[in-house]
Amino acid sequence: MKINGNKIEGFVFDMDGLLLDSERIVQRSWELSGKELGIEGMGQQIYHTLGMNAKSRRQYFKNAISADFPYEEFQKLTSKYFYQITDTEGLPVKKGAAELLEYAKTHDYKTAVATSSSRKYAERVLMDAGLYQWFDGGVFGDMVTKGKPDPEIYLRVCESIALRPENGLAFEDAPGGIRSAVAAGLHTIMIPDLLQPAEEIKKLIYRKFADLGEVIPFLEGSV
Repeated sequence: MKINGNKIEGFVFDMDGLLLDSERIVQRSWELSGKELGIEGMGQQIYHTLGMNAKSRRQYFKNAISADFPYEEFQKLTSKYFYQITDTEGLPVKKGAAELLEYAKTHDYKTAVATSSSRKYAERVLMDAGLYQWFDGGVFGDMVTKGKPDPEIYLRVCESIALRPENGLAFEDAPGGIRSAVAAGLHTIMIPDLLQPAEEIKKLIYRKFADLGEVIPFLEGSV
């Protein structure tokens, strides 16, 4: 397919909230952790931190909650609660994710993941979900100095799979990810999860779909 005259040769995927229905579980784990620490409303903070890596989240909590926010303790608690929930309930794969990844590989598109999550966590959950095998490469939140919406992660992931940004199509669920991909020069498809795009984000995206299951018919009909 072509977009604005550029042949699309590769797909780059966000992970949480895009491939995996994990953001709501993270939100629950934050709320439980906050209550244990005596901090109310931590679950609502996720709406302000979508796409941030650990460094950016640490600074956000320091500014928005308190200068002495117990970040390390909070991280340990959220990890504990997250895996308690997923071990009991599972971590659902988003509709159409597996099918789109398989389609990409069988139609000779390069594939990579660009997630703000740490490499250890991302590889674990992608393997558990049976999705890891479909990727040619990936860049993770602990591999970059600046988190989304900075373009660093998308520039690096394109380099890792020898993909020119203008020949790449990025799939994102959050505004920060869209800004990051666009700033790096990729075309974007948004599949909203916790947040619907504001007008400024709608102007940046190439297409918006309800789920990844709508993408293959779109690709099949594109020229």
